[in-house]
Amino acid sequence: MLLFNTGLYLLLENLGFFAIATSLLTFISWSWRNVEPYELPKPLPGWFKVWFLSVQFLGIIPPLAALLIGGVWQGNFTVLAIFAAYFLLLGLQILSESLSLRRFQSTVFVMVPYPYLPYRFWQLYEGTILLAPYPEMAWVQYILIFEIVVWMINYCLDLAQLPRLFHWRGVITEE
Repeated sequence: MLLFNTGLYLLLENLGFFAIATSLLTFISWSWRNVEPYELPKPLPGWFKVWFLSVQFLGIIPPLAALLIGGVWQGNFTVLAIFAAYFLLLGLQILSESLSLRRFQSTVFVMVPYPYLPYRFWQLYEGTILLAPYPEMAWVQYILIFEIVVWMINYCLDLAQLPRLFHWRGVITEE
């Protein structure tokens, strides 16, 4: 019963976050409704593709391996719940970014990672706490810690890109 409660708790916690983040981003989008349609700055820097592909690979493959091995193959429901919530919110973030950029061409696209990434840090940290009673899952805790580092580096790079994404002149140099 405790395992079911953990899964239900994580589901409700993540859906609550999604409701709050979506409300915040909707409010920001409404506040910025008179801003010109947003387009990504071009050309993108050469290192952008490497960064983007690295984050995709490191943010998906190790957690997917942990989900499949620890959650499915080894049958640990807590691992399954942690990574199901992780992938749910990652998918919702990607959907929010895609809709705000491609469908609505809203400047709020730039803001989407700022609530999602700190919450992802929390998700991953919370996962390490939930797995503490399972010493056989220490390897999953290492993956969670690795993911915290990956997403923190990504967050810092996102912040460093604000001048380029907002087209701030004088702050960035054209390449």
